[in-house]
Amino acid sequence: MSGTTTAAAVPRRRAAGAGANRWVVLVVLCVSLLLVAVDATVLHVAVPAVTEDLRPGAIELLWIVDTYPLVCASLLILFGTLGDRVGRRRILLLGYGLFGIASAVAAFAHNPQTLILARALLGVGGAMIMPATLSILRQVFPDRRERALAIGIWSAVAAVGAAVGPLLGGFLLEHFWWGSVFLVNIPLMLVSLPVGRLLLPESTGDRDGPWDVVGAIMAAVGLFGAVLGVKRLGGGEPALSPLTLVPLLVGVVLLVGFVRRQRRRSHPLVDLGMFARPAFVTSVGCIVLAMLALVGLELIAAQYLQLVLGLSPLRTGLRLLPLTFAAMAAGLAGARMLRRFGPRWMVCFGFCLTAAAVLLLTGMGGQDDTALLLAGFVALGFGLETTLFGAYESMLSEAPEARAGGAAAIGETSYQLGAGIGIALLGSVMNAAYAPGLTSVSGVPADASRAASHSLGEAYEVAGRLGVPAGDALRQAARNSFVHGLHVTLLVSAGLLLLGAVMALRLPRVMQCEEPEVELPAQRKVERPRVSA
Repeated sequence: MSGTTTAAAVPRRRAAGAGANRWVVLVVLCVSLLLVAVDATVLHVAVPAVTEDLRPGAIELLWIVDTYPLVCASLLILFGTLGDRVGRRRILLLGYGLFGIASAVAAFAHNPQTLILARALLGVGGAMIMPATLSILRQVFPDRRERALAIGIWSAVAAVGAAVGPLLGGFLLEHFWWGSVFLVNIPLMLVSLPVGRLLLPESTGDRDGPWDVVGAIMAAVGLFGAVLGVKRLGGGEPALSPLTLVPLLVGVVLLVGFVRRQRRRSHPLVDLGMFARPAFVTSVGCIVLAMLALVGLELIAAQYLQLVLGLSPLRTGLRLLPLTFAAMAAGLAGARMLRRFGPRWMVCFGFCLTAAAVLLLTGMGGQDDTALLLAGFVALGFGLETTLFGAYESMLSEAPEARAGGAAAIGETSYQLGAGIGIALLGSVMNAAYAPGLTSVSGVPADASRAASHSLGEAYEVAGRLGVPAGDALRQAARNSFVHGLHVTLLVSAGLLLLGAVMALRLPRVMQCEEPEVELPAQRKVERPRVSA
């Protein structure tokens, strides 16, 4: 039944963890999530210090920044499904250990190649940790009402981690060397390993049949190619460049082959039958649309605060904090809203509120309007988190407990793909609206105008070389064009969000809950995943 929690969701507990309070387990899982969320953003503020110390080339610097999310996104399905097979706690603890070792290697890296390798290992560790936390959460909270509250706390911690990363990085860089942004992970991992081993319950899914090694490799390589191609498009690389087109095409071909392979197998890695459930596939679509509309927008908003309003990186981070606080509030209130309004209207409301916030932010101009930005960012954070909370909860509740790791991996992969596509799509819209305003600036040579049309930051550099009065004219034209492009991008983003609100109408109207049945181990039957024809 759509939106129900089945009796098969009763967890299998290992003896050592059977008495552990599930809320204590939630604390351990949230610490894991906090580390991964912080590490995803903490390096951003350390890039200048890393560049000065290690002297990486342009390509090496790009890989230092992008290796972690690329590797993490590509391995989510592999480790999510492997956890269903060999044990989710086991994969999580291995992820802890690898994350700690990779953090030490990154902290003391003496050359760019070592740092790139360490960032790749961090991505592997993150891919082991992320789906395991959600699948264990699915296991230890069989009652949907409690699970909704747990997911709310989990998502609030994720919001805190994303915001704390740049602020923590800035603080550490003021007092220590750049390696300290990685070194802080090690004490927490040293605590998390024994505590996790003692308190976390072990569980597995359906172990029938061999694990599809070839399928797992196809999914990993396919996702790596697809995400790499999308990231290059989002970075402004030409769409027909071999370095963009080849990985994108290879990734798509491998992913199509992966889907066809899973349909043929009697024991697939990913139960494609889950996509036949309207609530599951709608939840995944809502996650993709929410991230597609918002991640690129957040990047553009940060550029607006720094380059148009002239705020420092620290003040920019502080201006964005209300968005984080609103997201935390929505996560903590999510369980109550879900019970009262149901998945359909909760997610629909979240999309509509986020669209309203985006439209409100079209009032941003060349001058600082603190009240408008505050109201817009608060509504943006609350609406986005409401949407993601409802979508994640519905997706996880629709998945059989035996496939919880695979379902969690699908959700996290959808998040990453939506974010990458959003940066590419909204970045392209922004560039298309920004560039025409710089084609005929009075007193500015044509080659300078072409260079300035690439980005606002480059326009400022060109303006500095031109001097007065041509430089001032170019700088003002670039600011005006950027604000115009921002408005166009906001309108496109609002349209995508309203499309998401329409999509959310396919979710269940009410949050349907069944009391979890308590079965003896001898009575419990393995639930076989459905495979679509």
